[in-house]
Amino acid sequence: MQLFIDSADVAELHAAAASGLIDGVTTNPSLIAKSGRKMKEAIAEICSIIPGPVSAEAVATDVEGMLSEGRYLARIASNVVVKLPLTENGLRACRTLADEGIRVNVTLCFSAVQAMLAAKAGAYFISPFIGRLDDIKVDGVGLIREIRKVYDNYNFRTQVLAASIRTPEHVRDCALAGADCATLPPKIFAALYKHPLTDSGIEAFLKDWKSTGQSIL
Repeated sequence: MQLFIDSADVAELHAAAASGLIDGVTTNPSLIAKSGRKMKEAIAEICSIIPGPVSAEAVATDVEGMLSEGRYLARIASNVVVKLPLTENGLRACRTLADEGIRVNVTLCFSAVQAMLAAKAGAYFISPFIGRLDDIKVDGVGLIREIRKVYDNYNFRTQVLAASIRTPEHVRDCALAGADCATLPPKIFAALYKHPLTDSGIEAFLKDWKSTGQSIL
């Protein structure tokens, strides 16, 4: 499964990129606003840090506005993926941009039928928000399974990008459910390394090694 970082913080992205384990980045207007930077310069720098797909979101709500913003964002760098909402206008714009060869990440997906429409509109990614579904007592990972089944039934090429990830367990469950990608806040990515038995095992090994009085070098 591909792992993306959900951030517009350059320091966080440099740290994540250094791991060699990050495949892409997702951003949104809230993350750009939090960074305090102009969108174009922020996206351009992010694209230089992470060579994989970098989602940059249009904020227009009408079709023509989405098309204008989407084309503008796509020109920033070759690895930009234009992010559009799962609305009627968003899917109409998605169809046009996809036909022009611009990759689109359709976001704010909360049902399998929405995901089916996005695939038919030519979406490159679909972003189901599993954490927000869990918040209202709906099985978010269950939605990943449903979308995977629908896409496999009809050989849709749209990639399932699990979003609104809240825990390392979400990452595990999405991988088991067949998500192609997951986008993680930096703190969740860091938590994937952690397990108490790993820590206690290292402590025990180091203690035993110290008792030998040896040095490897």
